Amino acid sequence: MASGAVDEAQLRELIPGVLAALVHRGADFAAAEDAVQEALVRALDAWPRRRPDDSKAWLITTAWRCFIDHTRSDVARRAREARVFDEPPPGPTESADDTLRLYFLCAHPSLTSASAVALTLRALGGLTTRQIAQAYLVPEATMAQRISRAKRTVGAVRFDRPGDLGIVLKVLYLVFNEGYGGDVDLSAEAIRLARQLSRASDDPEVAGLLALFLLHHARRPARIRADGSLVRLDEQDRGLWRRDLIAEGVDVLQAALARDRLGEYQAQAAIAALHADAQSADETDWVQIVEWYDELVALTDSPVVRLNRAVAVGEADGPHAGLRALADLDPGLPRYTAAVAHLRERAGDLATAARLYAEAAAQAHDLAERNHLILRAATLRQRLDASG
Repeated sequence: MASGAVDEAQLRELIPGVLAALVHRGADFAAAEDAVQEALVRALDAWPRRRPDDSKAWLITTAWRCFIDHTRSDVARRAREARVFDEPPPGPTESADDTLRLYFLCAHPSLTSASAVALTLRALGGLTTRQIAQAYLVPEATMAQRISRAKRTVGAVRFDRPGDLGIVLKVLYLVFNEGYGGDVDLSAEAIRLARQLSRASDDPEVAGLLALFLLHHARRPARIRADGSLVRLDEQDRGLWRRDLIAEGVDVLQAALARDRLGEYQAQAAIAALHADAQSADETDWVQIVEWYDELVALTDSPVVRLNRAVAVGEADGPHAGLRALADLDPGLPRYTAAVAHLRERAGDLATAARLYAEAAAQAHDLAERNHLILRAATLRQRLDASG
């Protein structure tokens, strides 16, 4: 054994495997998750003085003993005590299927999206209830109740058929899009969890989602100014983009596309890769981006995708072509007004664009986006005033 500071990020990497091992041995999900959390607390206390040679085996053994102790003390679980009394030998026993099963449980269809995200961050991400509550800007007691209800729900689930990987990916997508809050970077957590999932599944859509996360995260340093305001993609300093994440994302994406089983996350990642590949906004291959949006529309038939495609058409074939593509869509779509404003600005109709940017700002729910749209409207009005 060795001593030294504990790397909490590396510690969290072990959680799915440890949790899977306990579930594999017969522990119900809720009790296993509690036992793993207790083992983590003990590790943070003991490891700085004396680190085990096999960290994962130590956690599994400790968590299993915690589970046994709680089981023995619970009179209502005496029947289970007889079944699990003999402690299995220490060491990892979980398989990729066990780990994948945990992802399916945390994203079970009986849970709301908010509960599934919270349970995933708690059980698989290893975050504390306080950290998750801070990230979602809710009281810790509220988040504790949400997680407790979710654990009770999945604890009663009979897992006798394959879970829905699509729901798992949607939950991770929600985690990623929450971005940063409190002292937890949820985008980074989503990437870490997607890496774990990619090791447990050979589905190319898992790789596609990981590639999408990496490519979007690579642009993050250039996306926000020091004052918190948004920077449009065409105005970002591309020298700030993380080329290491871009290279990794492209490699992951190419390997997924080579499987010839295209899905929506792979198509989204392909669009992100084309943006990342352009050395400047003017060099963006908008024609190919439109082609990928066509693939995405065929896969999803999503109105939001059609909206984004119309903006891309406006870049590839001119703003009036983009406006024609928008004409078939519902004006009530999120960001529809902002898209029309952008295309009107590109067409030189600054007065209409300024008015529409102001309308879009009034519709925006995100403060940073609202401020960005207000600034666009003000900038165009200043240009109009300057021109007389």
